[in-house]
Amino acid sequence: MTSPIDYAELAAAIKRWGLELGFADIRIADAHLPQAEAGLQAWLADGRHGEMAYMAAHGMKRARPAELVPGTQRVIVARMDYLPGATENNWRERELARLRDPAAAAISIYARGRDYHRVLRNRLQQLADRITAEIGPFGYRAFTDSAPVMEVALAAQGGLGWRGKHTLLLNRGGGSLFFLGELLVDLPLPTDPPQAAHCGRCRACLDACPTQAITAPFQLDARRCISYLTIEHPGSIPPELRPLLGNRIYGCDDCQLACPWNRFARPAPLPDFDVRHRLDGAMLIELFGWSEEEFNRRLEGSPIRRIGHERWLRNLAVAIGNMGSMGNLSGAGDAASEAQLQAGVAALQSQAAHPSALVREHVSWALAQLQKAPNTGRSI
Repeated sequence: MTSPIDYAELAAAIKRWGLELGFADIRIADAHLPQAEAGLQAWLADGRHGEMAYMAAHGMKRARPAELVPGTQRVIVARMDYLPGATENNWRERELARLRDPAAAAISIYARGRDYHRVLRNRLQQLADRITAEIGPFGYRAFTDSAPVMEVALAAQGGLGWRGKHTLLLNRGGGSLFFLGELLVDLPLPTDPPQAAHCGRCRACLDACPTQAITAPFQLDARRCISYLTIEHPGSIPPELRPLLGNRIYGCDDCQLACPWNRFARPAPLPDFDVRHRLDGAMLIELFGWSEEEFNRRLEGSPIRRIGHERWLRNLAVAIGNMGSMGNLSGAGDAASEAQLQAGVAALQSQAAHPSALVREHVSWALAQLQKAPNTGRSI
């Protein structure tokens, strides 16, 4: 006769196995999210999800894991650090310096290595396999930013951290530079308590946002967010927001760089998130010169490849167009040299007849910006 499962003992074992697999922490959350559901409804009703139709496609299933995966009783929530292993202690200063360099290409830290979706799903599957080996078959599904699941709400409910004013999850021992993953399970595991919030009166993330996308504490308007505009948004970037993107071509880390808790961010234990193709030091014109074949080849296995070459060129065109004005944006950047501006014009002109109307539009805008060249005192 099979002995009954000791779920408290199993929960403790799951946390140990998670650490062995490279996760920074594993907790158990209840699958009921009534408060998060109300917030999701208001956010969608206001249209703050922009053109991310998938956010509304599943209705309130996002806040009801048991409807998404029938039989779900608990959610095993996991976090994995992603700061590259060789990161130096002054990494925040280095990142901020690149944001001030008009010729540099600023790419969000999380996207410089391998695609985190694959890495985390593989590790979550290994965790599920370990549980199966211990207790036999059970019901589960693994998710990593890949299904209608309210990851931050579940992680906060399970005690992995608290929701910061920038809407990201914060952890006292790891800041916010980590990925989240979940196993929805049909096991009645004991749940972990939530953590208290530790943001206090700090508003560094709100003040740091280049586009004021964080409209109030805990409120994000994705339509203004640079991460949304450069990754999720499929069409034309609103002209009034383009100058505010500076040299950010894929994602934005400004709110995280400003957050005091990220002085505790820890390097990843896995080599998967190490920088590939020098993406921490790449220059705008170099990347703009990549053909579609080169883009696909170099970024194979990277999350960046998901946006496609067309959006890649769109984003780079905007950043090159901003080269001439960054030095005048109230300390937002250094002045580009005349040689850099001339190189920018030549690069843009090489794509002025691109087959994509989207690319042509942004190239045309960028050329007009450089031809003003306010920091040189004359037109190019």
